[in-house]
Amino acid sequence: MPKIARPLTLQEIKALKTPGQHAVGGVTGLYIQNTESKQEHVAISRSWLLRYSIAGNRKNMGLGPFDRISLAAAREAARAALELVDQGIDPVAHKKSARLSLATEDAKRKTFEECADSYMAAHLKQHRNVKHQKQWGSTLRQYAYPIIGKMQISQITTTEILAVLLQQTTKNDQKGQLWTLKTETAARLRGRMENILAYADVAGYRSGKNPAEWKNHLETQLAAPGKLLSVKHQPAMPYSECGRFINKLKQKDSVSARALEFLILTGVRSGSVREADWSEIDFQKNIWVIPGSHTKNGKEHRVPLVPKMIRLLESLPRLVSNPKIFPSPKGGALSDNTLSKLMRDMRENGEFDAVGVPHGFRSSFRDWAAEQTNYPEDLRKVATMHTVGDSVQQAYQRTDLLERRRNLMSDWADFLEGV
Repeated sequence: MPKIARPLTLQEIKALKTPGQHAVGGVTGLYIQNTESKQEHVAISRSWLLRYSIAGNRKNMGLGPFDRISLAAAREAARAALELVDQGIDPVAHKKSARLSLATEDAKRKTFEECADSYMAAHLKQHRNVKHQKQWGSTLRQYAYPIIGKMQISQITTTEILAVLLQQTTKNDQKGQLWTLKTETAARLRGRMENILAYADVAGYRSGKNPAEWKNHLETQLAAPGKLLSVKHQPAMPYSECGRFINKLKQKDSVSARALEFLILTGVRSGSVREADWSEIDFQKNIWVIPGSHTKNGKEHRVPLVPKMIRLLESLPRLVSNPKIFPSPKGGALSDNTLSKLMRDMRENGEFDAVGVPHGFRSSFRDWAAEQTNYPEDLRKVATMHTVGDSVQQAYQRTDLLERRRNLMSDWADFLEGV
């Protein structure tokens, strides 16, 4: 048996001033460790240390600082550690395992709402659309949190996910299940819950199959959203009416009228027009370079500017206080509703009777190009900011066909003027 040092009293231990390890007795291998301190006005820092051997290896185990752990407590902790050694258990490894187990159990107590907050904080910055960011949180708060928000995320199963998706709701005075009555909202909610649960799985808060997964899982329990939704396309004004509509716009002296006119001429998305800055226009090369921050797919898009577009731009004033080409009266960009309201007001005033909304003019342009021209489909798609072909074809597409599209846009402008 190893020799146990004479038990020192607390006063004797305090009297040990030299750096190094000093046996304090009472328990085999218990030491006070004196270390030269890096703290000002403190010469020596002290801590309790247990030296032991296991499987032929000598090891050290810290038992805590001298000023916080009493002599009696240090001796008791040393005895408990040596009991583990007698059982063939390394006390340091045992301590780490206990900490990990405690952390794991604590992690499993994370609620769905806590995980959702963490996920949104980490990921929603990637969404440039502020409205989309708000929708993320609002759908969870309205439909998911009341049912699973306070549940431990490790305890959520398919039963709870279905309870969220099949809860009773109302729409236009109708009552029914969320999945069938508000299918688009429910489908997005399912995807958001799946993402949050996947985040929790990787973070170690839960394990096992994702209960919100669609493929080979929820698809066996719910009707496919595509079967329930009737596809609603944005109403598009017939291209034969677009020229007459532009003539009506030209009679109006407003920023929204010029924005709508430019939207029709360019065939791009409404958001790209409303968010356009003067810095995006290259009058030397007659190109409008739409940055990825102003496009739906996050990729830069070039628009060839033909003479009619350039004349429209040159007719517009530039504000020192606002870089937008089509500024809002309150500052910043025009709202989506501003253009829609202009069209509604014109229709109500009897200025035109064709059905259509701002977002539909891209379809008007596409229909004209397909029915009235011989330009290839790929060229027409690129002109309206559509992705062309699969990933392989995109990889080999080295040009955006800018100059060929210039002819297409010129023909479109001529058509609008000649109608």
